[in-house]
Amino acid sequence: MKSVDELLAFDFYGNLLTEKMRDTMDMYLNDDMSLSEIADTENISRQGVHDTVRRAEKLLVGYEEKLGLVSRFKTAKTKVERAIQFLDNGDTAAARQLLSEIDNDL
Repeated sequence: MKSVDELLAFDFYGNLLTEKMRDTMDMYLNDDMSLSEIADTENISRQGVHDTVRRAEKLLVGYEEKLGLVSRFKTAKTKVERAIQFLDNGDTAAARQLLSEIDNDL
């Protein structure tokens, strides 16, 4: 379930989580630790880790639904990649148009 969107949401909104949630999610997402490994490290039950991960995931999804930073980032990234392709093909006008759209979106 560790999708790119989930990792991006944690990167964007992780600081809005409690310290316990942030630490648990960091181990779960970035260190790729299992729930059992996190439970052993933190001296809590596997169920406790599971509950913390699920609560944090719900919060991250809620933040994304309200703020949309991950979605905006992905859209801008796609436009930048397309602009680079246009530049590689010598179409500076199209590249400028895409970069202007990004600037307007921000």
